[in-house]
Amino acid sequence: MTGLIRRQYLVTEDHVAKLDSLSKREGVSATEIVRRAIESYQPDKDDAELERLIELMTENVREAVREVRAARRLVRRANRDYSRRKAG
Repeated sequence: MTGLIRRQYLVTEDHVAKLDSLSKREGVSATEIVRRAIESYQPDKDDAELERLIELMTENVREAVREVRAARRLVRRANRDYSRRKAG
């Protein structure tokens, strides 16, 4: 780690409470939680992962729609066959 620099940032009371909670749970200082958050923040990588998940969800929805349409065709066919047998 390089030299440390003191900076001040304004945060909400909710942020402070969350930092305190995370700090206690992890057994490290709130400052360490902030450092970890900064280190893990990778918006480009996060965006790429989000895009991949959206593509996966889109394909899954398309597949589900295809399967529902196929099932509806089968049900309509079965209903027609049943109606013909009942009428005949």
